[in-house]
Amino acid sequence: MTYRTLDVTEASDRVVVRLDRPAERNAISREMVDELHAVCGRLEKEPRALLLTGGDQGVFAGGADIAELRERGRLDALDGINLRLFERIRALPMPTVAAIDGYALGGGAELAYACDLRIASDRAVFGQPEPQLGILPGAGATWRLVRLLGESVAKQILLAGRRLDAEEALRCGLVIDVVPADGLLAAADALLDRVLRSSALALRLTKMAVDAPEGAHPSFELAAQAVLFEDEEKRERMTAFLERRAK
Repeated sequence: MTYRTLDVTEASDRVVVRLDRPAERNAISREMVDELHAVCGRLEKEPRALLLTGGDQGVFAGGADIAELRERGRLDALDGINLRLFERIRALPMPTVAAIDGYALGGGAELAYACDLRIASDRAVFGQPEPQLGILPGAGATWRLVRLLGESVAKQILLAGRRLDAEEALRCGLVIDVVPADGLLAAADALLDRVLRSSALALRLTKMAVDAPEGAHPSFELAAQAVLFEDEEKRERMTAFLERRAK
């Protein structure tokens, strides 16, 4: 597929997607949404990790495309154009990492929240300015931020317009690490390398367990563990561990 708003690099274990609308500060347009859906389709068919970034140009995504948003009506809102995409990213089978350099605002921040892990440059900034534009953050922030940060900090961001810089995001647990901007993509790749040292099946089932609704526990964990206990890779990994310890 040819992409107009993304730069996509595929490897055997991961797909790296760079948002590529620099003149628009990587604003999330309908075309970008459609192209990200195409990437999701590939990752659902051939599960691999996803690394999502805006590059190292000082902006991850400045939000949704305001010119497009201004023209959308209530039926567009009910269609959940961005929300449905972010939910699809959230549900991808393998882990997802957002590497954030610079501003992640509005829908751009919500896109980062939809990923499993976030790593930031030292100039990253998160914020939700939607109420200033007469709307609310309708693509996940109103509940994801509560789950990620707690109600108090979430309301500071959503109602009082508080922005989190990189160090604040690290203290709050929103990001796993803060690194210099020129080392962000290398650090994000290294983070994925660490993640992918684990069993792919164990990662997939662990992610499903974390994201399962509360009523599914603990039955889901028991069923998932039963699957893993019969997996040959589990036996190979445990045998290798015991043999290393015996030396």
